[in-house]
Amino acid sequence: MTHWTTGICEANGINIHYRRTGGAKPPVVLLHGLTGSGACWSFLAREIEDEYDVVMPDARGHGDSSTPPDGYHYENLASDVIGLIEERGLTNPVVLGHSMGGLTAAVVASRLGTAIRGVILADPTFLSLERQREVHASDVVEQQRRLLSLGEGEALAQTRVRHAHRRPEIVELVTAARLNTRIVAFDILTPPNPDYRQLVNTICVPMLLVIGDNPVVSVEMARELQKLNPRLRVEQIQNAGHGLPYDQPERFAAVVRAFLRSVATS
Repeated sequence: MTHWTTGICEANGINIHYRRTGGAKPPVVLLHGLTGSGACWSFLAREIEDEYDVVMPDARGHGDSSTPPDGYHYENLASDVIGLIEERGLTNPVVLGHSMGGLTAAVVASRLGTAIRGVILADPTFLSLERQREVHASDVVEQQRRLLSLGEGEALAQTRVRHAHRRPEIVELVTAARLNTRIVAFDILTPPNPDYRQLVNTICVPMLLVIGDNPVVSVEMARELQKLNPRLRVEQIQNAGHGLPYDQPERFAAVVRAFLRSVATS
């Protein structure tokens, strides 16, 4: 990663920190999930940087980006991404997002229209209002507080046990990102989320939905979304949970590369 650049972009009233592989290549913007960071995309970026200029921002309240006291809604996150795209002059990028980043990518795609080339949604947080309320009322914030009270070594040891099947590098990056996620970032869990059906219905560029074995977006929901918008393709990766970019990084990268090549020639 030493040959990649890092930078700060002033957009939407905050500083957005990002990593970038660079080069005169088609841009791809990667959006992480809650408690992640741009660095968590390192494996995927290495897999596709030969053909693409990969841009990996830290969302507000995460990594080295600003932590404003408020503005933790999907429209704010999408405006941050759009500001980054415009300020850095990224022409017709593909936007890829995982989990929280997936719903953010859907909002970006619905707002930018054909100014982007395509969108990849990796098990996005397409949740019913009831499920949103359940998550918001859960102890997820308390779990984060407990993790932040641990030393880095103890946090890493616990994550290694919980995700023993993941690559050591990925475990280390995910743990570091979580330890650098501020509590205020969890305000994103406050209902209601944008209506995902309406978003998918309005997106006018090719879409890829990638899910695992026990996804947030069920196979039935995926079929429903395909009926709403025939531009949507669906790929399911076996032996992967909600963290499918981390559980099956090679297979995820292969699926992503195939889609990127398809939209480059469409």
